[in-house]
Amino acid sequence: MSKTEQIFQLNETSFLRLFVRHEPSLRAYARSILPDWHLVDEAMQESSVVMWQKRDQLQDESGFAPWAKVILRFKCLKQIEKLRLERPLLSEAMIATLSSRNEDKGATREAERSNAFQECFAELSSDHQKLLLAPHTQHLSVKKIAEQKNRTVNSLYKAMGRIRQKLTNCIRQRLIAGGAS
Repeated sequence: MSKTEQIFQLNETSFLRLFVRHEPSLRAYARSILPDWHLVDEAMQESSVVMWQKRDQLQDESGFAPWAKVILRFKCLKQIEKLRLERPLLSEAMIATLSSRNEDKGATREAERSNAFQECFAELSSDHQKLLLAPHTQHLSVKKIAEQKNRTVNSLYKAMGRIRQKLTNCIRQRLIAGGAS
């Protein structure tokens, strides 16, 4: 294997982080195809199992959402086939049209949210950025970080909560100003 060919391995923690990050957009995508939330829940559950089983097919984290949507689409279509036995539904062509429209809107909204996050995160002080990232980048528990900073765990959680709230408010304001939802 050459140096340029690196194997991307998705461990359980990384998979769960990606899945949780993309779950809202995946649920919205499934809802654009399926007529009710109960079926969305079933499709999501079945899809998550398949995603976990086929995680070695994923080449990098940036490809997770499109890859997951393909798996989810097949599970949604399977749910629709079950429904067709009970009652008439939309044609596959109509489903494809509706889901592609939703996917375009979803990608735009996702890009707007991502840009807003990046801009707002950049506005935080370096210390606040490091504090928010520490549990993820240093792989330390909040308790360990609190010990390193000579703070109580509770005070560190409160500080992180205030910073996250500030970040959330900033993102919301940018999305509102940009006309996104």
